[in-house]
Amino acid sequence: MCFDVEEVLGQLTIQEKISLVSGVDYWHTAPVHRLNVPSIRTSDGPNGIRGQHHFNSTPTAAIPVGTALGATWNKELLYKAGQLLEKEARAKGAGVVLGPTVNIQRIPNGGRGFESFSEDPLLSGELAASYIKGIQYDGVAACIKHFVGNDQENERFSSNSIISDRALREIYLKPFEIAIEKAKPLALMTSYNKVNGVHASENKILYSILREEWGWDGTVMSDWTGTYSTAEAINAGLDLEMPGPAKFRGVLLQHALLAKTVSLRALDERVKNVLRLVHRVQASQIPERAPETERNLPEDRKLLKELASEGIVLLKNEDNVLPLNRQKKVLVVGPNAPYAIYSGGGSALSTPYYYVSPLEAITSIVGDEKVVYDFGAYNHKYLPSLAQELFNGESNGTLIELFNEPPSVPGRTPFDTIQFKNINYFRMNDYTHPGLKSLRFYATLTSTFIPQHDGEYTFGIAVDGTANLYIDNELVIDNSTNQKLGESFYGSGTVEVYGKYQVKKGKSYALRIEFGSSATSNVSGNRTFSGGGGLRFGGLKIVPNPIETVLQKAKDYEQILVVTGLNHDHESEGSDRDDLKIPGESNKLIEALLEANADTVVVIQSGTPVEMPWASRVKALVHQSYGGMEGSNALADVLFGNSSPSGKLPITFPRRLEDTPSYINNTTQNGRVLYGEDIYVGYRYFDKVSRDVLFAFGHGLSYTSFELTGLVVNVNGDLLEASLTARNTGQLQGSVVVQLYIGKADSKGRPVKELKAFEKRSLKSGHEQLITFSVPLKTSTSYFDEEVQKWLSSAGEYNVIVGQSSDDVKSVTQAFTLHQSIVY
Repeated sequence: MCFDVEEVLGQLTIQEKISLVSGVDYWHTAPVHRLNVPSIRTSDGPNGIRGQHHFNSTPTAAIPVGTALGATWNKELLYKAGQLLEKEARAKGAGVVLGPTVNIQRIPNGGRGFESFSEDPLLSGELAASYIKGIQYDGVAACIKHFVGNDQENERFSSNSIISDRALREIYLKPFEIAIEKAKPLALMTSYNKVNGVHASENKILYSILREEWGWDGTVMSDWTGTYSTAEAINAGLDLEMPGPAKFRGVLLQHALLAKTVSLRALDERVKNVLRLVHRVQASQIPERAPETERNLPEDRKLLKELASEGIVLLKNEDNVLPLNRQKKVLVVGPNAPYAIYSGGGSALSTPYYYVSPLEAITSIVGDEKVVYDFGAYNHKYLPSLAQELFNGESNGTLIELFNEPPSVPGRTPFDTIQFKNINYFRMNDYTHPGLKSLRFYATLTSTFIPQHDGEYTFGIAVDGTANLYIDNELVIDNSTNQKLGESFYGSGTVEVYGKYQVKKGKSYALRIEFGSSATSNVSGNRTFSGGGGLRFGGLKIVPNPIETVLQKAKDYEQILVVTGLNHDHESEGSDRDDLKIPGESNKLIEALLEANADTVVVIQSGTPVEMPWASRVKALVHQSYGGMEGSNALADVLFGNSSPSGKLPITFPRRLEDTPSYINNTTQNGRVLYGEDIYVGYRYFDKVSRDVLFAFGHGLSYTSFELTGLVVNVNGDLLEASLTARNTGQLQGSVVVQLYIGKADSKGRPVKELKAFEKRSLKSGHEQLITFSVPLKTSTSYFDEEVQKWLSSAGEYNVIVGQSSDDVKSVTQAFTLHQSIVY
C-alpha cells in the first residue's frame, strides 16, 4: 500500500523520525510499518547488482566496468546497460542501485579509477545520464556517486581535496550536474574525503549547489561509514547515514535535538527526503525483504557481449596484422590469458553467472588443435586462483564449514556449511547466520587438490583474521602467529605469507585451511569494514626462466598473441597503484617476442593507463578494460574478426606517470591533496603544454576507415549548431565516433579545446550519414568566473574542431564569433 509523504511525516514520532535517517543494517533502510512505510534495499553497484551479501553473493550479470563503458562512447548502449541493471536489481530485491560512479580520473593510477567513465566531465555526464535513465525507467532508483573529489584511494577517509572553485565547477561537479539535469537520479552518495577542509557528507555544497542552485530534490546518503558527525551532517543536508545501525544518529541525534544543535525542522527535512525515496521506489513494486533470484537470460548475454565489444580499443594495427587468421595455429602467451578478469576489486566486484578466460574464448573460435598456451611471465600482486585444481567431489570447489569454537575444541559441530566454487578471495564482513554466537568464529575449508603440473607449487595466504594451510595434514603456511599488517582487505588484512609444496601432476592431495574471523587477528589495522574478516588464497607452479621457454615455442608459430596487464588485485578500492608499470616481467616478455616475431599481437587488460615502453615497436595493440562476464568472448571476436573494434579511449594514456598533470600532487601529503593542475586534467593539460602522449583521449581504430567532411557551424539564438557528413571509406561495416571540441581562439587562461558533444554511428561500407549537433552556447563557450562566482561566455572568436580523437590530424574546423560577453 502506497503512502503519502506529507501525511506520514505529520504522524511520525521523534523516535521513528530518528530511525528513518539511518540504515537498519548493511543494505536496508528502516521501515515504519504502522504507517505503511516499508524498508527498501540498496545494493552495489555499478558493474553488477550483488544483492545483500559480499560473502557468497548471489550470481548476477557482471557488466563491463566504468572505463570499459566509457570506451563505448555510446549513449544508447549505456541506456540498455541501465535497463539490464534494473532487471537484475529487481531479481535481487534491490530498489536502489548504488551507481553510477562519475568521479574524474584525475590521477591515472587511482585504485578505483576503473569504476568511473572518463577523465572528461562531458563524456562522464552524458553516459551517466543514459545509464541512470535506463535504471530508473520503471521505479528502481539510481544513486550517483561519489559527491565529490573522491579521485584517489590514499587516506580516503581523511584526505582533504583542495580544489579551486573553477576546477570544482568545470571538472569535478560537472558530470553530476549534467546527469542530474538530464536524468534526475533519485539518490546521491557523498564521498569519504574532505572538500576544501570539510568532509563531503557535512559540506555546504550539499545545499548551496546541489539543492539551491541545481534544484535537485533527491535523497543524499553517505558512502558506507562515510558519516563523521551528527549535527554537522544533519544540518548540511545528509539525509541518510549508511550502513546501519547508526553510529552518529540514534541516541546521539536524540541528544542533539535536546541540545538544539539540530532543529526539528532540519530533522524533518532529512526524514522527508528519505520518505520521498522510499515512496518513489515503491512504484517498482519490489516486495520488502524480497528473496534474491537469478536471471542469466540469452538476451542479456547478447547485450553484455555487445557492451564488452564496443568498449575494446584497437590502439594500433599496422600492416593489418589484425584480425588473426583462424585457420592458422596461434601461440597464446601471458599471465592474463587463463583467467577471466571481469572486474576491478573492491565493492564493485560481484559474482558473475559465468565467465570464461581469454584462452577459453579463443579456443572456442579456432579449436583446441590450433591453440597452444604458455604463461611467459608473472604479473600477480597476490598469487592467482587455484580454482581449476581444487575439487569438492567431482566438480571444482571447496567445502566451507563454520564453527563457533576453534579447531582445538574436540567434537565441535558446524553451524553452517557452504559449497564455494572459488576461494581465491572472499570477505565475510556482512556474514550473518542464526547459529553465529559472536564475531569471533572459525571456518574449516577443505578441497582435494589435483595439480596440473609436476614440481614445486608456491601457495599464498593473506587474511583479515588468522589462517593456516595444511596439505595432507602438513602445515605449509602459518598466518596465525607473527602476523604482519599489509594492504589486503582495505588495510585490515596481513601481507601475503608463502609456503611451498612438492607435488605430482594428477595426484590427489587433501588441502585444508583453518580460518579464524577478524576478531582472532593479531594485527591492528583499519577495521572499518572488517566484520567477520576475509581470506585470500592462491598458488601456482613457479617456473624458472619462463621467457626462454616461450621463445623456444615461438619459432614454430606465425601468430603469437600476448595477453597481459593488470587485474582486480592491482586495481582495487582501498589503495592506489604506486606507478603505471605492468608488474612482473611482461615488458621483457613482449620485447623478446617482438624481436622473435614482429607481428606479435599484444592485448593489455587494465582499467586505467599503463606504461608501454615497447609501443613504438608493436604493430598490433589492443586495450581492453575489464569487460564483465562476456569480456573474453568479446575480445576473441575482435581478435579474429567476428566484430570490428569501435572503442575510443575515455582517458589519455601518458608515456610515463611523470608526464601527467597530477604527478607532483598525485597523492595525499600532510593530510591534503592539492589539485594543482586546476582545470587542466587529462587531454586539457597535454594540449596546453604540447606534450606528446602514448595514446590520446578519444583515440581508437577500426577494421574499416572513415572520413569527415563538410562541417557547417551556425549560432542560432542560444544554440550552437553544427553539421557534417561521416562516410565509411573502408571495405567493412563499422562504427565511427564523431567528437566535437570547442576552443577559444585566444585560449589564454583556458584549455586549447574541450569536448562539447559526441555521436556514435554505425555505417556500412561506402555509406555516409549527416551528423548534427545542437549545443547550448552556455555549455559550449562559458567558463566559471571565480571573481563574480558565475558562468561567463566571453566575447571573441571560437573554433569548432570535429574529429575522431582529441588529436585527429584529419579533423575539420570552423570558426564562429561571439560578439558580446554573456554572464549566466
